[in-house]
Amino acid sequence: MKLRNALGAVVGGVGLAAVTNRVLSSKSEALAPPLSGEHRTYRWRGFDVGYTEAGDPDDPELVLFHGVNAAASSHEFEPVFDALAENYHVLAPDLPGFGTSDRPPLLYSASLYQTFVADFCVDLTDEPTVVGSGLSGAYVALAAEEIEVERLVLISPTDSTMGGDGQRAWVRSLLRAPVVGQALYNGIVSERSMRHFHADHGYFDLDNLTDERLDYEWQSAHQPGARFAPASFLAGYLDPEQSLEEALGRLDVPVTLVWGRDASVTPLWEGRSLAESADATLVVFDESLLLPHVEHPNQFVDVLSGDFDSESG
Repeated sequence: MKLRNALGAVVGGVGLAAVTNRVLSSKSEALAPPLSGEHRTYRWRGFDVGYTEAGDPDDPELVLFHGVNAAASSHEFEPVFDALAENYHVLAPDLPGFGTSDRPPLLYSASLYQTFVADFCVDLTDEPTVVGSGLSGAYVALAAEEIEVERLVLISPTDSTMGGDGQRAWVRSLLRAPVVGQALYNGIVSERSMRHFHADHGYFDLDNLTDERLDYEWQSAHQPGARFAPASFLAGYLDPEQSLEEALGRLDVPVTLVWGRDASVTPLWEGRSLAESADATLVVFDESLLLPHVEHPNQFVDVLSGDFDSESG
């Protein structure tokens, strides 16, 4: 009898999870373009990769690579995109597996994203300035060893996420599971969970998190196939094997690091250490955590234009 009751509870739990998954799926809508400008498609290795293009094609080229998290997309750059397009020919892709790009059930890896960054810049630009946020900062730095770039601007870059404790195959397998994995993922990307993450790590002032921004993140995180790339991210498979510090040290192009003074996920001491070892310029934004460009968009635009005060060492 006890075994029957236990099995019944398991079956009931799985059934409830399946119903909840269907309800959440029904609430998601087709994802709107993440940014103003021309929304285009870049065909890459079987992926349809969505990207936004804006600005005068005769202006200097600027490519924006968003950070990596469960709800990531190029919408991250919405507060600065229009202002940057006034002086640059700007391209902002959604990484494969995120945003408006295809999200097939692949085993996503750091090498895939590093190659994507390099190919996107080579195929669609000619020696651009490249911005990389968070983990994408490492992909950008590593790709820059292989391609021609004018300058790198890296926002709180890192080569290690989720504690940096190695790859966890069981986490990826669990999140990829059809019913239970979807239910666990839905909990991770619930509005309450995302708001908690932003309050704890993302925003110094949560008033800067608009309802529109949170809603777009929720919609992006609930698109078909949305859990597959984050499953690899949360399991540590998107951490590059090569060191960000060593990659930056090998570059012979100008590098600017942008950091939030109060960041906890990527604390400021890491930025100072990177700047010193790579002979890079460090720009620190006060009253900022993980998203200095979002909380202080005008100040970030000034960094791209060269109008800023630097902190190094």
